[in-house]
Amino acid sequence: MGDADITLRHIARRFPDDLACVFVPEHRSVEVLGWIDTQVTKLERRLDKALRLRIGAELRVLHVEFCFALRDDVPDQMFEYLGFLFSALRREAPGAPVPPIESVAVVLSGRRRRLPATGKRRTSWRGRRFSGTHFRVDAVYQRTMAELRARGSVFWLVFAPLTRDATAAAMREVVAEISARAATVEERIELYTALLVMAAIDPWGHNLRKELVMLMEDRETEKKLLRTIPIIEEMLAEAEQEGAKVAAQEAARAGAQAGAQKAIAELLGRLFARRVGRQPTAEEERSIVERAQAIGAGEVEDALLDLDSDALVRWLAEPMHR
Repeated sequence: MGDADITLRHIARRFPDDLACVFVPEHRSVEVLGWIDTQVTKLERRLDKALRLRIGAELRVLHVEFCFALRDDVPDQMFEYLGFLFSALRREAPGAPVPPIESVAVVLSGRRRRLPATGKRRTSWRGRRFSGTHFRVDAVYQRTMAELRARGSVFWLVFAPLTRDATAAAMREVVAEISARAATVEERIELYTALLVMAAIDPWGHNLRKELVMLMEDRETEKKLLRTIPIIEEMLAEAEQEGAKVAAQEAARAGAQAGAQKAIAELLGRLFARRVGRQPTAEEERSIVERAQAIGAGEVEDALLDLDSDALVRWLAEPMHR
């Protein structure tokens, strides 16, 4: 999913409680114990999100995958990732029972007709009792603005441009709410970036991305802050060139894509700073960007999250194998 995948994986880490509460049965107390960061290095695959929870007195695990669309291979991936997770949890605590696992596919785009609430991957023979796995389907793009607001979190508001009834007026309210409720400047920037990345998916053809940029720019008290976000700066340049020749418009779109890549690089740089305790050097920053381009931003994020600070610095200093 490119930019959408890395953006959602990153911002979900800021809001684990808000991610979990939506999928927990109503009226049950839930405590988020932390992320399960486990990598199956042999196959070089990684779960998008797996949260360790305590619901009432019972330990449980919530596994969430962000999917661009509910493609035919999604059930295979959900079954495969569930196996990886189950195996990792067994190795983590040999002899202990593996907690119950709930898998959810959060779908960002697709057909107009309602998606099923549950998906499945059968492994048993036809005509025999079902064996395999079921998973929940949260077709967030088929939700309404009211349904997203009812989830009660700015995390879920970043999906607002995907909703069936998204409008410019609704986006004005979303931008204002994010501005008011974000805990820090950094959090506000990341929420705005995610909002714009979701707007680029545009499953219903609302074409709200430029509108969102201009709404943010109209907020006078935040103009300097917003201008520091590469993706917004590039899109403002595109908006200012409205009415220019087709070639100029295409160049502006290319600039917007470059701005999105810069935004992702900044997210990775912030992860490095949290892990190591300092900003990356120019050489380390260049290595992060080159590796993101060569092996994917998700793989680089994995390293930034999984390696300790010394190992991370050594990894960035090593020659890159192509």
